[in-house]
Amino acid sequence: MSGPLLLVLALLSAMAPFATDMYLPAFTDLAADLGTSASSVQLTLTTFLFGLAAGQLVIGPLSDRFGRRGPLLLATAVATAAGVLCALTPNIWFLVGARFLQGFSGAAGIVIGRAVAADRVSGAAVARIFSLLASIGGIAPVVAPLAGGALAPLGWRSEFWALTGISALMLIGSLVVVPESLPPERRHTGGLAATGRTVRRLLADRGYVGHTCAFALGFAGLMAYISASPFVIQNVLGLSTTAYTLTFAANALGLLGAGLLTARLVTRVSPRTLLGRGQLAVLVLSAVLLALLAAGAPAVVVLPTLFLLVSSFTFILGTASALAIGRAPDASGTASALMGALQFTLGAIVSPLVGLGGEDTALPMCLTLVVATLLGIAATRLAPRSAPSAAPAEAGAPSTAR
Repeated sequence: MSGPLLLVLALLSAMAPFATDMYLPAFTDLAADLGTSASSVQLTLTTFLFGLAAGQLVIGPLSDRFGRRGPLLLATAVATAAGVLCALTPNIWFLVGARFLQGFSGAAGIVIGRAVAADRVSGAAVARIFSLLASIGGIAPVVAPLAGGALAPLGWRSEFWALTGISALMLIGSLVVVPESLPPERRHTGGLAATGRTVRRLLADRGYVGHTCAFALGFAGLMAYISASPFVIQNVLGLSTTAYTLTFAANALGLLGAGLLTARLVTRVSPRTLLGRGQLAVLVLSAVLLALLAAGAPAVVVLPTLFLLVSSFTFILGTASALAIGRAPDASGTASALMGALQFTLGAIVSPLVGLGGEDTALPMCLTLVVATLLGIAATRLAPRSAPSAAPAEAGAPSTAR
């Protein structure tokens, strides 16, 4: 896969962190300007996440039927228009609706981006590409709030204009770089009935369900860290805002480095082995982190442990997603859609959970990390080690043998 295509796919997959994290610093100004409450402003984030999950469930199967390029270009154009609507919103309820549309259409970049990668490569190469996408995408949660903070003096509307520009860049990149990766002879026909049969087949496949759950639970653990890290690093460890920013950036670079390492290792070590080692590393490091924080260890001891913990997530996310979608080479769009919907649903659930204990404790974050990883290990054990058998062609669908 070419470098430009990989970069565009990574940009498409970064839609969620850009659209969720960039305008967080402006929540207070947004509420004051529109004359609304903080809970109503938070609703704009909730509706975006719901739109993101729903959009994947719709757009993924559509891309299996009509191809990847057409739905991707149309949805990305709509996401660009939705960004304009957000920037020009006259009131909070208009913004709530525009954010749902932005999430629904922006989901195309995530679900179709994974499907394009799965269409173009197979075997261990899928895990390699997905690991690179996960590592590059890991930088977005760092860049987004920094960009939002830099734009804050210009007003909250400037942040939505910036999101519009990012969506436009995604549209241009998709138009110029992303090819049609699903030829007509491999597309599904049969409408909703065929899609329903595909979904039922995927949900009956232990390998797909196990690896999908392992991926989503790994993402939930990463979201637990992202959501709780400001409080843990600043309130619990007592570091400054600048130190927190530098720590968060360093951990993001750790994600990137681990992704590059995974991409090299996967050519010599099986993706399932790397997945298991990544889960074990996260589990052990989460337990160590909990013990260190409970003992009141200084930041100089805690932060290296946190760096290794965050970096280890790449071994889970890249390999588990590749193993899951690899179970359905004939329906990678639908497989990616179900995986993405579960991913962001769990992420939305976990984010508030880590704050239940208050702002001065790391216990909820550490417990969430341990529980999510244990469940992920159990899900991986549910999946058989054997490769998927050839999927039967759906009614009206051609053979998908490559």
